[in-house]
Amino acid sequence: MFLKRIALRNYRNYSELELDTNSNVNLFIGPNAQGKTNLLESIFALALTKSHRTAKDKELIGWNGTDAHIHGEADKQYGAVKLDLMLSAQGKKAKINGLEQRRLSDFVGSLNVVMFAPEDLEIVKGTPGVRRRFLDMEIGQVQPGYLHTLQQYSKVLVQRNNYLKTLWSSGGDKQGLLEVWNAQLADFGVKIIKKRKYFIHKLQQWAEQIHAGITAGSEQLMVTYKPSFDFEDESVLFEHFMLKLTQVKDQEIRRGTTLVGPHRDDLMFFINGKEAQTFGSQGQQRTTALSLKLAEIELIREEIGEYPLLLLDDVLSELDRNRQTQLIETFQSKVQTFITATGLESVDLGKLQDAGIYHVQDGRVTR
Repeated sequence: MFLKRIALRNYRNYSELELDTNSNVNLFIGPNAQGKTNLLESIFALALTKSHRTAKDKELIGWNGTDAHIHGEADKQYGAVKLDLMLSAQGKKAKINGLEQRRLSDFVGSLNVVMFAPEDLEIVKGTPGVRRRFLDMEIGQVQPGYLHTLQQYSKVLVQRNNYLKTLWSSGGDKQGLLEVWNAQLADFGVKIIKKRKYFIHKLQQWAEQIHAGITAGSEQLMVTYKPSFDFEDESVLFEHFMLKLTQVKDQEIRRGTTLVGPHRDDLMFFINGKEAQTFGSQGQQRTTALSLKLAEIELIREEIGEYPLLLLDDVLSELDRNRQTQLIETFQSKVQTFITATGLESVDLGKLQDAGIYHVQDGRVTR
């Protein structure tokens, strides 16, 4: 997968930008707050229809306009593709080769990316919500229909929570509809759980191998899925889900919220048998995050048959020489990479091949 061109109109601090990105490594240099991260964010948004930094699409639209447009042209293993994402107060529209997609989830996966930024350390030491978002964004790129199922689950979850609140205010009477909401929640939830379990199993295989390489075999990384309820036999997962909902029904009515389901899942990391979130040093947590990102690259290639784009937002300066070398050697010559940095001194240029260097200043990019 190779992004040949990116064009922006009224996106963040870019009023107009047309940029040929025809190098294997594209390095964007400049002071902070000039638009380097905005540029990488636009590529991420073109792949996933949303920002990695904010949930508010209006923040992506420039101050002096009512809409924003991202255009990209990429070469994929099955041919060239032109992608367009339009953002406005009325919502988002996405086109593949000029054809508008009925659902945004049908557009996701047309361009595949792996983003690595300093805040990704939160995947290891942050809240379960951060880890669920990580899972959902990555699975959505390689599993057709996953994001649509997730949206349907979220809608049912909101409606079920509202119904639980009415049951509490009415003293628990009129519970007839609860079984209907339970069945819908479990139906969508089972699909999400199965895909998460499969993805984490594949992620573990790659991350364990990569982590051992970075640490010269001194550490073993284990990535495990922690669902909101225990199950062993996937063939009766729906029944397990329904049973668990029945068991916590009274507690849910009292609290007015759903206590079981994928919205309460988590991801656990263990280094040499010890939980990395609690007992890992900052260096171990950083290495775990790096191993996950490198594992993502290989997992996506395994699933779709080609490598994704790699976006490195100001992370090379955060890595020691050993980790930086490991990262560069992983993507060199096989993954088109986009890197931001405040200066060239933070990048080991001697290890980069076919690198295009760009200067970013106040929303303008020059090669």
